Amino acid sequence: MPTMLERDDNETEYEVNEWMRFGLRLGVSTALHPFEYAKVLMQIGFEPIAPVPGRTLFGNPTMILPNVFQYAAYIKQVDGFAGCFRGLSAKILGNLLSAHYSERIADELGLEACEGKRGKKKDDRVESELDDDDDGAALDDKFKKQLKRNLVVHTAGVIISQPFHVISIRMMAQFVGRERIYSGLWQSIREIWTQDGLFGFFTGFVPRLLCDLGCLVISSSATYLASKYLIREAEGRVYFSSISQFVVSSMFYPYHVVSTCMIVNGSRLRAGSLPNMEPYRDWRDCYAKLRAAGNHKRGNSLFFRYAASRPTKISPAGAGFAPYPELKKF
Repeated sequence: MPTMLERDDNETEYEVNEWMRFGLRLGVSTALHPFEYAKVLMQIGFEPIAPVPGRTLFGNPTMILPNVFQYAAYIKQVDGFAGCFRGLSAKILGNLLSAHYSERIADELGLEACEGKRGKKKDDRVESELDDDDDGAALDDKFKKQLKRNLVVHTAGVIISQPFHVISIRMMAQFVGRERIYSGLWQSIREIWTQDGLFGFFTGFVPRLLCDLGCLVISSSATYLASKYLIREAEGRVYFSSISQFVVSSMFYPYHVVSTCMIVNGSRLRAGSLPNMEPYRDWRDCYAKLRAAGNHKRGNSLFFRYAASRPTKISPAGAGFAPYPELKKF
């Protein structure tokens, strides 16, 4: 039984480690923001660089779109190095507030994080709180407690960060029409409030929440079942959890695309209106139309990108696609 002093030390060490890990993730996220910027533009269907004729991995002729490095280089060529980090400030602020208050909300609701063998709190990844010698009952109890906490933390995190996520996405989407409507945080807040009201800060919220919670529940459940019946070593559980998270995130990726499109759709940005993007009634209509056109996984592949079909012809003033060269079989 740990003493009161040991518990306080564990709490302090846990909080310090959590903030160190968050700072590291923040640094990595900042460094990779230009690629996230390019991915957002891919998701909304903006392709300014003409594809070139090529072949798939199976040797079939196709049109090859630029990879994420070429796309980021194009953004740098147009807006300079600083322009590659458009929307970063809003994203960082949203992440900071989300990380801080989502955990506090879970604590206030009495959903404590599970503890390991030495009494130290574990992070929110399922594989971390499952020890090697846990029996079935212990695994069941830890899984239920941690899943409940994670559901609250992730839901609160999405709710808190969504307004800043909307601002960040729209800041990046301005690249399409070269607008300056969302040039600052306060100006962006005023624009959204004036045009859409309170609900404007939560456009694209439902598909984003479904994507987040769907990935959490399915990957956590898969890791729990594998830990209970198949894998006993902690290292194996970590590897399995990483693989399951990757597979499940790929399954729910279309909801990520839908969320990004809904955030831009209907705004005053040229990227979110005809002829660059057709209007959507709601996120279900957006998902159905994107899936029917085969565009529900736009931006999923960052390196080997193939143009599935020719885009709809649009006027030169609002061109969202570079002209396609003639595809020849060779």
